[in-house]
Amino acid sequence: MLTDLQVAIFGGDARQLEVIRKLAEQGANLVLVGFDQLDHGFTGASKMDIGEVDFSKLDVIILPVNGSGPNGEIDTIFSNKRIILTAEHLKRTPKHCHLYSGITNAYLDKIVSQSGKGHTQLFDRDDVAIYNSIPTVEGTLMMVIQNTDTTIHNSNTVVLGFGRVGMSVARAFDALGANVKVGARKPEHLARISEMGFIPFHLDHLQKEVTNTDVCINTIPFQIVTSGVISKMPTQTLIIDLASKPGGTDFKYAEKRGIKALLAPGLPGIVAPKTAGQILGNVLSQLIGEQMSTRKGKV
Repeated sequence: MLTDLQVAIFGGDARQLEVIRKLAEQGANLVLVGFDQLDHGFTGASKMDIGEVDFSKLDVIILPVNGSGPNGEIDTIFSNKRIILTAEHLKRTPKHCHLYSGITNAYLDKIVSQSGKGHTQLFDRDDVAIYNSIPTVEGTLMMVIQNTDTTIHNSNTVVLGFGRVGMSVARAFDALGANVKVGARKPEHLARISEMGFIPFHLDHLQKEVTNTDVCINTIPFQIVTSGVISKMPTQTLIIDLASKPGGTDFKYAEKRGIKALLAPGLPGIVAPKTAGQILGNVLSQLIGEQMSTRKGKV
């Protein structure tokens, strides 16, 4: 139980509703920032503007999955108000206050460092990333079906990256009968790709490997689907980029060539927000409970 813990939840999408519900059930006192247009009420939760928050009382701050924008702006679908989180806000929190987000960026790292607070990126955890790959794969399948006029079965599908998402994507498309090639760099990844029955290739050979591609799915969070790579693709190729913004694709060049390229980060929050939110809520409840126990042990 998280009884009487002071938790502020800033912005986010529909996934945050499940996080709110889970923490409210655990007895936490919740401050909701960026939820002024949300009709639903939660026991033990108060809606506030960021200027009304008493940061000196917060034990935990939960940010959206993407953390923040490059200048501290907090995304939210439940408010039109501009929300900016600064180092000054964090400096007013107690020494033990801890931040949670899905991923981080240079701005967020900077203000966390300046404030001396702890910060956990949930998607660095294998359990969260693996569970989260399930709705990501379902959303990817949906996008491919909606944006092609052929079946996935017998399609030539290239998956870039063999991390937790890439592995799940490759397995799902293979199960539907696609001819799956997977690009990676690490020898152990190339070996595992082969062992799982996919066609492995080194990313150094990417331009050669995309010449007959129907679908290219990127999971690598830096630009790898360059203009040189896109120039070798057939014009009917569909590119789905699952990497975090700004993705790993030269979208302007793809548009110039007439190739459809779609950036699709945050698919779990779009196709299965309830399930994705429950994943986050369960892990956050566990981590915050562990944080409380550790802090009490030090008192």
